[in-house]
Formats: sequence, C-alpha cells, structure tokens
Amino acid sequence: MSEIQTKITPMLWFASEALPAAEFYTSVFPDSSIERVLRAPGDSPGGVAGQVLTVDFTLAGTAFAALNGGPQFRFSEAVSFVILTEDQQETDHYWEALTADGGEESMCGWLKDRYGLSWQVTPRRLLELTQSDDAGVAGRAFAAMLTMRRIDIAAIEVAAAG
Repeated sequence: MSEIQTKITPMLWFASEALPAAEFYTSVFPDSSIERVLRAPGDSPGGVAGQVLTVDFTLAGTAFAALNGGPQFRFSEAVSFVILTEDQQETDHYWEALTADGGEESMCGWLKDRYGLSWQVTPRRLLELTQSDDAGVAGRAFAAMLTMRRIDIAAIEVAAAG
C-alpha cells in the first residue's frame, strides 16, 4: 500500500472503478484527498501493465484503499459506513450526493451509492432520541425512523415528543 500510516485501513474491492470511485468519494466529503494511485507494474491475469491497480485515499480524515480486483466480488449491506451528521442540511447533503447518478435509497437512513457501497446517513439527534433513558421517547423516535428512508430530524423530534 502507500504512505498512509494507519494500523487498519478498509480496502474496497471494485471491478474496475477504483479511481473514479475514490474521486467521487473525495469530492463528497470534506478533509478528503487521493494520496496515491498505483498502476500495475506488469501484465497480470486481471489486467495489463499501466492500469490502475490500487488507490489510497482519505475520507473525512480516515484512510481507505480501493482495489481494481475484477467483477468476482460485489458490495453488500453486510458492510456499511455510518456518516454521523449534525443537522438536516448535512444529512440532506450526503443523502443527495450519495444517491445521485444511480444510487439507491433504502430504509432507516440506509442507501447504496452508484458503486453499490452501503452507507447509513445518521443524524446525531436520531441517536440521542433513540438512546434516550425515557423508553417512551426512544420507542416513538425508533418507530418513526422505521417509516423513513432519508431521516427527517424534525419528524423524529415530533414523534419522540408524543
């Protein structure tokens, strides 16, 4: 891998879209950049010399790597990334950016982006209400969340208040 010096770095397997995916993700999140693009030094069963092999990048201060590994493996909801948001504007920003151009909405703040990677766009306020010591507040907030695709913070607050 590259100069990224973290103990654990998530490696995302793409068929052949590692570089455009990294470029997309780094355009969506602040404090993000592409650190290194490694091109295959020689021909291999999956490609030819000079093709992008891996991309090391940082998203919101967290190191990631992407591999052009071929079509054998696809993303699933078994692994997702949680984006903790501070308000409705930030929630909407990530939701709209990640569902654009082929992304898919799911339920309870979950979505898949155009590359098939799963994300949970989670407002901090949702967590505060669903983890409330008041079981009624937590239950009402949770029940409201279960009816939503994109999380509507105001609607969650109304539901939690009863």
